[in-house]
Amino acid sequence: MAELMTLSVRSRAEKGKCPCRRLRTKNLVPGVYYNQQGTNIPVLVEMLPLTKLHRKLGSSRVFHLQMEQDGKAESLPSLIWSMQYDPIKSTPIHVDFYGVDLDREIKVDVRVVVEGKAKGIILGGLLEVFRESLEVICKPLDVPEKIVIDVTELEIGVNLHISEVVLPAGVRAVYDDNFAVVGVVNQEAEVDPKAAEGAK
Repeated sequence: MAELMTLSVRSRAEKGKCPCRRLRTKNLVPGVYYNQQGTNIPVLVEMLPLTKLHRKLGSSRVFHLQMEQDGKAESLPSLIWSMQYDPIKSTPIHVDFYGVDLDREIKVDVRVVVEGKAKGIILGGLLEVFRESLEVICKPLDVPEKIVIDVTELEIGVNLHISEVVLPAGVRAVYDDNFAVVGVVNQEAEVDPKAAEGAK
């Protein structure tokens, strides 16, 4: 198992819009750390390390959140639960962290990555990805970076359903209906320009 990444945060006493604006002018992002007991702690974090970590891990991978409380440093297994962005600058303006228990399962969304060239595409079909991500349940350290789906054997008119997706050990999909994840469909027939003119 690869070593977990680390992000340092500091607790913050000031709340409200004005103090948060001042923090952002210093390239600091206000946020909140939530633990599983329902406690929330206002924090602040440097923008650049936060952006780099989120680009690398997204919102489904665990990292160590280093925080000092009451003069005591703690390393807390956490997820980036949500990020809010400035609509103009596209920079983060607020972040929510969620503390996890490494021995308890969590529910997260993991992105889908398609590999291979489907047989149906070679015969003129179109590959359709119906789900960009899948909701799964597993322990925090078992969360995969991505879910890879090999579509090589898909023929025209054939869909791969969630029950058929091969997931890593310790990971299971969340679903009630056996929905299609990817499939190969017929391309719409091209219209003959002369026939279209005659139909006017």
